[in-house]
Amino acid sequence: MTAPGRRSSTFTRLLRHGFTDPSTAARLLESPELAGVSTDPVLLDALGATADPDLALLSLVRLVEAQPEDDRRALIDTLIAAKPLRDRLLGVLGASEALGDHLARHPRDWHALVRYEHADLHPGIEEFESGLAEADDPVSLRVAYRRCLLSIAARDVCGTTDVAQTAAELADLATATLRAALAIASAAAPEDAAACRLAVIAMGKCGGHELNYVSDVDVIFVAAPPEGAASADETKSLQAAGRLAAHLMRICSDTNIEGTIWPVDANLRPEGRNGPLVRTLSSHLAYYQRWAKTWEFQALLKARPVAGDSELGEEYVATIAPLVWQAAERENFVPDVQRMRRRVVDNIPAAELDRELKLGPGGLRDVEFAVQMLQLVHGRSDPSLRSGSTLEALQALAAGGYVGRADATRLDEAYRFLRAMEHHIQLYRLRRTHLVPDDEADLRRLGRSLGLRTDPVASLNQAWRKHAAVVRRLHEKLFYRPLLDAVAQLAPGEIRLSPDAARERLVALGYMDPAAALRHLEALASGVSRKAAIQRTLLPVLLGWFADSADPDAGLLGFRKVSDALGKTPWYLRLLRDEGAAAENLARVLSAGRLAPDLLLRAPEAVALLGDPKGLLPRDRAHLEQEILAAVGRADDAEQAVAAARGVRRRELFRTAAADLIGSYGTEGPAPDGEAHPAQEPPGHVGSEEPADPGDLVDLVGGAVSDLTAATLAGTLRAVVRAGWGDELPTRFAIIGMGRFGGHELGYGSDADVLFVHEPREGVDEQEAAKAANAVVAEMSRLLQIPSGDPPLLIDTDLRPEGRNGPLVRTLKSYAAYYRRWAQVWESHALLRAEPVAGDADLGRRFVDLIDPLRYPVEGLGDDAVREIRRLKARMEAERLPRGADPTLHAKLGRGGLSDVEWTVQLFQLQHAWAEPGLRTTRTREALAAACAARLIPGEEAEILDEAWVLATRVRNAVMLVRGRAGDTFPSHTRELAAVGRYLGYEPGTVGEMIDDYRRVTRRARAVVEDRFYE
Repeated sequence: MTAPGRRSSTFTRLLRHGFTDPSTAARLLESPELAGVSTDPVLLDALGATADPDLALLSLVRLVEAQPEDDRRALIDTLIAAKPLRDRLLGVLGASEALGDHLARHPRDWHALVRYEHADLHPGIEEFESGLAEADDPVSLRVAYRRCLLSIAARDVCGTTDVAQTAAELADLATATLRAALAIASAAAPEDAAACRLAVIAMGKCGGHELNYVSDVDVIFVAAPPEGAASADETKSLQAAGRLAAHLMRICSDTNIEGTIWPVDANLRPEGRNGPLVRTLSSHLAYYQRWAKTWEFQALLKARPVAGDSELGEEYVATIAPLVWQAAERENFVPDVQRMRRRVVDNIPAAELDRELKLGPGGLRDVEFAVQMLQLVHGRSDPSLRSGSTLEALQALAAGGYVGRADATRLDEAYRFLRAMEHHIQLYRLRRTHLVPDDEADLRRLGRSLGLRTDPVASLNQAWRKHAAVVRRLHEKLFYRPLLDAVAQLAPGEIRLSPDAARERLVALGYMDPAAALRHLEALASGVSRKAAIQRTLLPVLLGWFADSADPDAGLLGFRKVSDALGKTPWYLRLLRDEGAAAENLARVLSAGRLAPDLLLRAPEAVALLGDPKGLLPRDRAHLEQEILAAVGRADDAEQAVAAARGVRRRELFRTAAADLIGSYGTEGPAPDGEAHPAQEPPGHVGSEEPADPGDLVDLVGGAVSDLTAATLAGTLRAVVRAGWGDELPTRFAIIGMGRFGGHELGYGSDADVLFVHEPREGVDEQEAAKAANAVVAEMSRLLQIPSGDPPLLIDTDLRPEGRNGPLVRTLKSYAAYYRRWAQVWESHALLRAEPVAGDADLGRRFVDLIDPLRYPVEGLGDDAVREIRRLKARMEAERLPRGADPTLHAKLGRGGLSDVEWTVQLFQLQHAWAEPGLRTTRTREALAAACAARLIPGEEAEILDEAWVLATRVRNAVMLVRGRAGDTFPSHTRELAAVGRYLGYEPGTVGEMIDDYRRVTRRARAVVEDRFYE
């Protein structure tokens, strides 16, 4: 009887070695079977190194007990003396209860683990065939199969092979087993074997050399009459082949005293379960040419002849392969594959979803589907991608530039870890399962089998979730990539652009200078560099997107310039290839006119905005002002400060222009899993296939450009004050936005109408204050007028009291005195849009308080004032419309244009804002909506005015985007006019329809103006 102290010491030692049941372990170590070695530290250390020391010890005792009397000692002695055998045998026993049971039934099979020569490390099909050679019936085949499986598992658990090598060995063993099973079936029916040629084609994981320990082995059977037989014998040959194939399946799939090997599944054959088990090659070909679905070609990607007539098998693969690599050209190929993946996830029981290692989100199928999709799309023109192995294909995709190296590395690591988990889960009981166990003992064994010895359960869960998250993120990134669908829709000849094919395609797409375009293509895509490889993937698709614009040549030229500027930047091409609709967005921006490309070429790093799902969201005024003021604070002088502010303005103008253009075109490409993207995204951004609402785009541009102008003026003011006076100006100073600026309605080419107001600080002489304020205005004007390549920011002060004859800046008291004594109706009218935009916020608020009684007069306007406003409007129409301009097409001053709508709305404000708070706004559309709500104008008429105002505003924006300079009427140049039409949503060749629509919309608006303004 063991003393208590000694037993406690033994238990502690066993616990330290990883045993969870030290009482049972101590009893087993003292059993007669282990007599003389139970206290050997070598054995205890080896047991402690296994996945489950308790299971390893129990299985070892059972194995020794099952040995013939003469062999027991030999096994023990060999086990202690030979470390390789000890590690292999105990490793298997600690990882697989099923293989422990096999050794207990076949106690001499442990000799299969004795050899440890180099040639034994990675056996191939021939070695496995040799191991199965003596099997001549289903029972002996199962025993021999498990014996071979022992050596694979031993190399796996000892780390001699990695997970990919293990999967390949399992596939080779399956190949050898299918051959042995076919030999047994042929021996049982030699007349059938003589009557046909039968080829067994492995599919799925077996075909891809990546089989699991326990998995269905997917096959397709192909048959033909024997060499020299008459064609009339085909039916007999098919019948004989069918009997052989069915027998082969039973040999592998049926359960007998030795259990089963694995199910042979032929359901991937044409017509599935409803189709004949065996077909001729011509029958297979006819089916795939006429009836096959997309998923069937995806499955054929891994087809590999493994048994039977090798010549027939190779002929089958050679015949079918071209169809596989044409599958991506099928209509809706990419969406079909995406839907199929979603259906797989949807069919997982809810209770198993979080534990599903293979099919669930972030599981093995996510990697496999993404890789197979990329293979099928790009493998048409790149034979290096045509591997049946997931990891080999992933490596080839990375080498070819179709997947980023870092993404490929992360996917490779995650896939290997998840496959190792799957292998070791199945190895325990040799059962087909992909569910992560929920029992803590199972999780502990699994974690230890993967080398996680410190808190194995927690470490396993952490590693599993981390890798699953990586897989899910990269699956969505690659699998739902908009570029993928676009590449899939190209004809095969378009993917690799030979000079002749490229020239023909360029002419067909509408490129006016195909020779220049070919030079750009050559510069971008020639060579063997990774950069050139990625460009070759991008360019065929980009060419089509450029062609969907009015000026494809300009788009391609712009792309070359941006690529030359950023081509050596690691993230640039990766962004276009991987991130959402970045490539399409860039194509839209580069081919839509001059303004956005000019901005981008001056700040090419702004391309990054096109790949961020929120990158085109306009930034609010507070954030813009904060960034600009920080940049100003870092500058050495005022000119550098304003240059820094201009840099921010340039980037933000590009952001706004890009959002506007992309929203106008609409972009394609569904969000991952078909879900809509967040509602806070800008109109028409990634995931929106339809163009955005025009009114939304007008509001987006007007608000963004106005906020940006305000922030730029704030930065310029800070730079001037800091350079001339340090921290504080001797007078409070505020800038008041007027006109479109105050109304948050600036366009890309609008001047900034402003008033300047100041108020001397306490103790400061008024003349000194006035001198400082005027110096600030003069210096701001000078700095903002310094020539640059950016769109100009011009300050217009003509709306100040007394117009051009009045002082540029006044005190608040001076404004009050002037407005009290001299204010005219036009000034009250102009003040409707006055809003503080920069400088002293309190002074700005007090200015608003001062002018509110003027712009919202109590009891409204008198008849004389109304007549004066109408007279001023008529005079403006007569005098300010440019000579020769078509009044039906001038967006600002023409019939039903901006001026018509704005003056009508502003008349409502002057007459009724004192009683209707909703009219007290500087924004035209908001005021029009308030007038409608107050029943000052019928809803139908309000909609007519709103439509005309939005359209006229968009025309002005379009002209600036297309020409790079402001304009109030449609361009006369054919290509520029077409570009304006494309921005407004008109297809090529329909500019006449665009002009007609504009005249119709504005004519209706003018009719409302006649009724409401001139009534």
